[in-house]
Amino acid sequence: MRHLRGKRALITGGAGGIGRALASALVAEGAEVIVADVDGQAATEFAAALVGAGHVAAALRLDVTDIDSIAAARSTLLESAGPPDILFNNAGVVSGGPFARVPLTEHRRTIAVNLDGVMAVTHAFLPDLVARPEAHIVNVVSASAFLALPFGASYAASKWGALGFSESLRHELRALGHGHVKVTAVCPAYVDTGMFAGAKAPPLTRFLAPEALAAATVRAVRRDTRVLRVPWPVQLTRLAAIVPTRVFDIVGRLFGIDTSMRDWTGQ
Repeated sequence: MRHLRGKRALITGGAGGIGRALASALVAEGAEVIVADVDGQAATEFAAALVGAGHVAAALRLDVTDIDSIAAARSTLLESAGPPDILFNNAGVVSGGPFARVPLTEHRRTIAVNLDGVMAVTHAFLPDLVARPEAHIVNVVSASAFLALPFGASYAASKWGALGFSESLRHELRALGHGHVKVTAVCPAYVDTGMFAGAKAPPLTRFLAPEALAAATVRAVRRDTRVLRVPWPVQLTRLAAIVPTRVFDIVGRLFGIDTSMRDWTGQ
């Protein structure tokens, strides 16, 4: 999708963090954005600010863990604006700490938002995307989709699942003759949104600014990139497929991956 002007983009978790940065980057390209968020008031206020700045935007209240909420949001969007050309599955949560000490309700919430929510929203909007001349699904995943993440086990599990879903759906769409619907998995290191406050970025990496990730994601959509790994040290995760597990584990410990979430205090 080389040209974004006039395209309609639906962004879950769009009222803050990465979603807010994505919306700002997309309207700068001439796209129309639908800010979808469980916090309907925040979505409305942000969309209004975008409209006030001369862009085309609207808001939806959407809880990715509630099938009825997803269906209602889809119905509202189709009636008020039309189907999306791009779906950004961006809504996400994280809980950190030793696995057994984190309440099971928090682990289940992480899976419900980060994995089940991605599949539920995609399932609802996929027929609309398939019907478009060209379309794109962007799943905001994580570098932890390739790595173990002690003290963030359920978060990593949700992201491993989201990456597997992204890749499987991409192949399936092509096999069904729907290759015009592209799929991109965005796999960044820690992003400076407050979600990962207290976590330590491994050596050679840094906390990414949401705006930098949004710019890279927009480029990935234009280029139909399959998997976006940023910043560049995340490319080293490719070694997991070619070096012995024992060696990769040692490298991970040297890079502080085993302890990066130990002091997590984020939201």
